[in-house]
Amino acid sequence: MDLPVRTAEELIDPALEARWAARRSARQGEALQWILRAFVARGGPIPVEGIPGAVRDAVPALDADDLIRVHEGRVDLAYPFSAAPTPFAVRLADGRERYACCAIDALGVAPMLGEPVRVRSACHHCGAALEFPVAPDGPGPEAAGLMVWVGPRAEGARRMATSL
Repeated sequence: MDLPVRTAEELIDPALEARWAARRSARQGEALQWILRAFVARGGPIPVEGIPGAVRDAVPALDADDLIRVHEGRVDLAYPFSAAPTPFAVRLADGRERYACCAIDALGVAPMLGEPVRVRSACHHCGAALEFPVAPDGPGPEAAGLMVWVGPRAEGARRMATSL
């Protein structure tokens, strides 16, 4: 079976890139930063009722914009983090483990936190175990030769992580 190998530039969808630019801008907001810090500090899920007032008021908009996911009154996704176990485990510098929504999210934790992490997963093609360090400026040499698999988003899918 031949699998196409494409560069990041070849995969860019202008409409998706525009949405991501808006998402990157929204990530700077105080409410999302509070939620992300909570995921780093204690994992998740985070009960919405336990979120401070001003931050809690922003939760519906963050959910609608697909920056977080609220399920049964709890924030269970705050990209890049998932409260539920996923195939993408990230060990933080202090040894705590968090789960990322996807491989790209796992790679983004180190630059987001400004500290090295270790990513653990398995090859989706052959099942081989993968574990390697990621510094804020990118993966270590142990990741040489690895590729991230990017699947097409389902037509009409509102959320990025609907399959978690």
